[in-house]
Amino acid sequence: MADKKILIATHNAGKLAEFRGLLGPLGFAVSSAGESGLKEPEETAQSFAGNARLKAVAAAKAAGMLALADDSGLCVAALQGRPGVFSARYAAGDYPAAFARIIAAASAAAEWRARFVAAICLAEPDGGTRTYIGQADGVIAPAAGSGGFGYDPIFVPNGYKVTYAELGVEEKNRISHRARAFAQVVAALA
Repeated sequence: MADKKILIATHNAGKLAEFRGLLGPLGFAVSSAGESGLKEPEETAQSFAGNARLKAVAAAKAAGMLALADDSGLCVAALQGRPGVFSARYAAGDYPAAFARIIAAASAAAEWRARFVAAICLAEPDGGTRTYIGQADGVIAPAAGSGGFGYDPIFVPNGYKVTYAELGVEEKNRISHRARAFAQVVAALA
């Protein structure tokens, strides 16, 4: 039985599953804002760190407990770093269409470099916060794989020949942008 509790400020089932996999072995009982019926605040910040902080602070205050939020996205060189903080809105629920737009832009520019960035914020109910940033560089590729979520099927991390969606959960959780930010969280929680 986990003796430590943490609220993940998300309504995204993929992110929740990923954080449960990362936090469970550390002895945390994980719940989510979605499961708790908490509203998500509007993401109005212009940075991943700012949006993570907005979500974490709102969840920690509403639930009266330690909360963790992440904001992450795909930054594509051919799109001058977009979709970036607007990654979810860029897809608007239609990831295959977003994949097609990104691949078309990368192809037209002959520029395939991309970067996933994750900011994770820990917030206490009193408003205190700590933020950690992780990134993974790679390239855009034709969609492949059925694992992961979001833009995972079109991102091949440096040093690999397969997309995040083809890696498998254990390997992705070891090398991803979120895993790199999370390693800093683990050090802070230890």
